[in-house]
Amino acid sequence: MVENRREIRERLAELRRLMLEQGMDVYLILSADFHASEYVGEYFKCREYMSGFDGSAGSLLVMAEEAGLWTDGRYFIQAEEQLRDTGITLWKMGNPGVPALLDYLGDHMKHGQCLGYDGRTVSVSYADQIQKRLESLSITYVEDQDLVGKIWQDRPSLPAEPVWLLEEKYSGKTRAEKLADLRQQFQQKQVDLHLLASLDDIAWLYNFRGSDIAYNPVALAYSVITQTQAILYMAQEAWEGSVEDAFSRDGVLIKPYFQIYEDLKQLEAGKRILLDGRSVNVALRSCIPEDVNIVCRPNPTSLAKAVKNETEMDNMRDAHIQDGVAVTKLICWLKQQQASGELQDGELTELAVANRLEQYRQERPHYLGQSFAPIIAAGEHGAIVHYEPTEKTDAAIEPNTLVLMDTGGHYLQGTTDITRTVAIGEISREQKERYTAVLRGNLRLGNSYFKYGTSGTHLDYLAREPLWRLGLDYNHGTGHGVGYLLNVHEGPQGIRQREIGNHIGTVLQEGMITSNEPGVYIEGEYGIRLENLILCLRDQQTEDGDFMRFETLTLVPFDRDAILPECMEAEDLRLLNEYHARVYEALAPYLTPEEREWLREATAVVSVEDIPLGA
Repeated sequence: MVENRREIRERLAELRRLMLEQGMDVYLILSADFHASEYVGEYFKCREYMSGFDGSAGSLLVMAEEAGLWTDGRYFIQAEEQLRDTGITLWKMGNPGVPALLDYLGDHMKHGQCLGYDGRTVSVSYADQIQKRLESLSITYVEDQDLVGKIWQDRPSLPAEPVWLLEEKYSGKTRAEKLADLRQQFQQKQVDLHLLASLDDIAWLYNFRGSDIAYNPVALAYSVITQTQAILYMAQEAWEGSVEDAFSRDGVLIKPYFQIYEDLKQLEAGKRILLDGRSVNVALRSCIPEDVNIVCRPNPTSLAKAVKNETEMDNMRDAHIQDGVAVTKLICWLKQQQASGELQDGELTELAVANRLEQYRQERPHYLGQSFAPIIAAGEHGAIVHYEPTEKTDAAIEPNTLVLMDTGGHYLQGTTDITRTVAIGEISREQKERYTAVLRGNLRLGNSYFKYGTSGTHLDYLAREPLWRLGLDYNHGTGHGVGYLLNVHEGPQGIRQREIGNHIGTVLQEGMITSNEPGVYIEGEYGIRLENLILCLRDQQTEDGDFMRFETLTLVPFDRDAILPECMEAEDLRLLNEYHARVYEALAPYLTPEEREWLREATAVVSVEDIPLGA
């Protein structure tokens, strides 16, 4: 975050000067790279540079006299603080009375005005939505100007880190097999070639991993696949001879990253090209000749990637045991600090906890690194859904408080994402009631059985209902897909109240891994979130159809010190005790005798006898 708000105001003034030069009335800056990635490398953080807001999601709209930033409920508190005194208005998406960005454009732009943006960072789908919303205003568009690049003098360079190959014992399928599967769909979809721009799809298809984006093991690349050839466009610095040889054996040709813009211009007339408008950018589409037919549909690779094969599922189970050991060791250690002088003196901080967890993870076999920036949030920081401790914000872990810990790791066996909220000392009855409600939602969703054809929106209610009984809710989705040693947020499936974006209508299928993370956030006081990853499996087939269930992959105890058994029904208690029995059985062999004894107590059966008299 930029410390000096004056710098932000100066940058906005310079942007407006450039807009005036280019004849633009409005300039749009999205949180995207050239591939519509959710998380982006340092080179692409234009919205952060121009606004000072460093959350992962947000869109900045700059006009002659005003500027606005739209972001979602994960970042309301953070954005409010970071945008203060910058001259940028915060628009809290989804709140009553808050216009959607496109509606705001439609209401504020005048007939014949000009809208500008860098077309390499705007997807085809979003550009089409913009033009449809503004079509009655005869708006003109400038789509080839990166105005922020003209202001950002010390801008980082484009990343081109080395890639490495993922062995078949981890991927479960060779790249040749994946390419063959993809080509089989060409005839069904009546296309001749496929343009692929989403980075996780490309890494999955070609069985490589990279590090061009922090926490996301992908590399900047495009790909064009025909029935006879597969071309990978990537910076030459990213690959070595051994990588090129492996690709060549499978008929994959590597070309320079930006060569794709020229190659698309040479496509043969009458060809039909499949592309996903959600990840292919406007600049790429503009290179495709008018006599080439564009078929705009979701990438076939996205669903194939989301449905893990048997090898991936088995590996993910192993990864969650190893990660469960690391996080359980951390919770045991944290509980031991409750009476320590370090805690009493305020020397135990959020960053110290994050560093301790990283040490535990590094001790686990095949650990490669964190899957996202760790969220270690003490007290009131827990109410900031995506809070990340920094040297400036690093808070002490105080006695009698809640600590929310949302972290994850990449292993050769897969990717993890887990949240536990831990009570340090005594917490209030209200906090325990709310913790128990969040826990009940988590357990019930994880134990759900449903008929094939169900999407995540049908199941979201299970996680929220215990909180709704208390008049509480959370302003984020309940679940997102998780990749296999790839992006921790992966579509197309999700679990949420409303179907939006790439979650629309996606049926939960066997092999999909999704998060289960209800929560409650009390601004200025505390936050509670409990997250497991759940694997969708086929349960049984009857004359009434196919029926599905979830297997919980995450194996870490919930905090019995924060649970009120009297607020749980008998079925909730059964689910909790069964889960804790699984946790102990899986993790105990990897712990020290002292840790094992602690885990035995932490996973002890919770029964009606634990309910105090008069409750």
